[in-house]
Amino acid sequence: MIHHVQVACPPGTEEALRAFYVGVLGLTEKPKPPLLAVRGGCWFVDPSGAELHLGVEEDFRPARKAHPALTTADLDGLADRLTAAGYPVTWADFAETGQRRFHTEDCNGNRIEFLPE
Repeated sequence: MIHHVQVACPPGTEEALRAFYVGVLGLTEKPKPPLLAVRGGCWFVDPSGAELHLGVEEDFRPARKAHPALTTADLDGLADRLTAAGYPVTWADFAETGQRRFHTEDCNGNRIEFLPE
């Protein structure tokens, strides 16, 4: 079982991360331990308890291929929320895996995949 996945973020983007991961995706922010909080970044938890950590990387480059895949109870509703908020939604070819899914990018350009629960 995976406890968490970490992806990188540029310094100073915590508020934008919160707006995306909490405001658009509906995840919950988990406070970082004090010794780690000074490094910046944010931690988020989805309803299943899986964690997504965003860690500051000074020479940040967004992950374009590597990505976390998250599940949602309302795939179409989430796609609509992302589109309304100005984020890209790219539906994957159903024939590839036999499962509906799409990709988007977070506020820093990191790729994220969404699948139904």
